[in-house]
Amino acid sequence: HQQSGSMPLPSIHNRQISWTPLLVVGYIWYLLLGAVVFHLLEKQAETHFRDQFQLKKLKFLQNYTCLDRQALEQFVQVLMEAREKGVNPEGNSMNSSNWDFSNSFFFAGTVVTTIGYGNQSPSTVAGQIFCVFYALFGVPLNVAFLNQLGKVLNAHLITPERWVQKPGHAQVVQTLAMAIFVTTGTLLFLVFPPLVFSYVEGWSYGEGFYFTFITLSTIGFGDYVVGTNPNKHYIPVYKSLTAIWILLGLAWLALVFNVGADLMEKFLQRKCHKSDLSLEEEATTKLEDEPEQPRIHIPN
Repeated sequence: HQQSGSMPLPSIHNRQISWTPLLVVGYIWYLLLGAVVFHLLEKQAETHFRDQFQLKKLKFLQNYTCLDRQALEQFVQVLMEAREKGVNPEGNSMNSSNWDFSNSFFFAGTVVTTIGYGNQSPSTVAGQIFCVFYALFGVPLNVAFLNQLGKVLNAHLITPERWVQKPGHAQVVQTLAMAIFVTTGTLLFLVFPPLVFSYVEGWSYGEGFYFTFITLSTIGFGDYVVGTNPNKHYIPVYKSLTAIWILLGLAWLALVFNVGADLMEKFLQRKCHKSDLSLEEEATTKLEDEPEQPRIHIPN
């Protein structure tokens, strides 16, 4: 007798939901959300500042009738070119050099860390070519340095995998160590430095905190940079000490970001695993509810 068996159980592995599409969708959604929020917050302010700037130019021309609009625009262009070359148009020619040793050390740090504020850059061909090769070898060296420093710190800290493998008491100890690490780093690299920058640079605490995070995250817009106010006298090692703070802060924040990324991946994988289990249970229930197919007997 030849018989046809019952319907085969569907393969759950073929229907397994990967967390990668969910991450891609979340990433795109996050970018769209940021675009909408920044558009709503900044567009109107930009229009206001642009209108105010045009009014000030018109008022300037009215006060100085010996100038015409074309001459004023040419002077504005000169100021913009000076700014692009790293020369602060404020003050006079007695301002400190942008390329003394302290400023050069700070610039070298912004190159290898890929912060790139944009307020200072080499203007000579030789300097530009050297900058290319300096970054070519310096960026991997900086990554290796930060990775090694992160490994040293990570050896004494918690990771999601090690946290799961620890028994209950050890989990508490590791969690406490991680909390102390995050809290101490937050105070040393994010909370206290803005107080120093506010005192030295004359910024508000909010501006100092903004500069601190934008720098340590290597975003580096360049709208706020330490040691660039021509009306202030800075100690020679000020920017060098700032560069050292940046290197240590980069290692700390990179480790925090890595732990956060690991936790996010574990969360997404767990969500997708639950979805897989739900699909498996649903398929099994459906098969159990279906009546058994009658067997077909074929005579010899």
